[in-house]
Amino acid sequence: MFLLVPDGPDTTRSAGFDPTAIKAIFTSPRFRASAFGYFGHMWELYALWAFVPLLLAGYAERQADLDISLWSFAVIAAGAVGCVAGGLISLRRGSARVAYAQLLASGLCCLASPLAFQAPPVVFLAFLLFWGAVVAGDSPQFSALNARYAPPALVGSALTIANCIGFSITIISIQTLSALAASVDIIWLFVPLAIGPALGLLALRPLVSPEDTGR
Repeated sequence: MFLLVPDGPDTTRSAGFDPTAIKAIFTSPRFRASAFGYFGHMWELYALWAFVPLLLAGYAERQADLDISLWSFAVIAAGAVGCVAGGLISLRRGSARVAYAQLLASGLCCLASPLAFQAPPVVFLAFLLFWGAVVAGDSPQFSALNARYAPPALVGSALTIANCIGFSITIISIQTLSALAASVDIIWLFVPLAIGPALGLLALRPLVSPEDTGR
């Protein structure tokens, strides 16, 4: 990219990061909606990725032997399919609706995860691949929404602050699952991840309402 893709004609020098912008950016209702939707997404995403091997190992102990390394890679890599498909659909339906649909789907996967342990291997692995696709597929949509709805003069600062908060949330969710793993059966371990999508969906509602004309 650095060697072959030149800067565009509208490139301007960045104003730099402004840590005091946090109050200003969150006064924007649309940015607040997209950012809090993103925070809910981040509660689930990296925690699922971190514990996919444990999920597969728990299933293998109960049902059938699996190549845990291979299927862990496949589940995480399935996110690329979700991103591409979501991007194509967003051209027609808009980023907010695509992010909402994928966040809803991944949240339902959290709630359905105990049932997946009772399924045969083919169904279980198909479920995980679908979950891997939708749990990551809304990431670029949230990036687009945050960039679109951030105050124009503070886009860089707004995205930096939102990303920092989002990745801080992943620390909490990963540590929460790590603590629960010592005392909770693996079957139920992923249900608490539904908290993030549930709160994210509530935050996103203004952006998918019929009254909202933004894409």
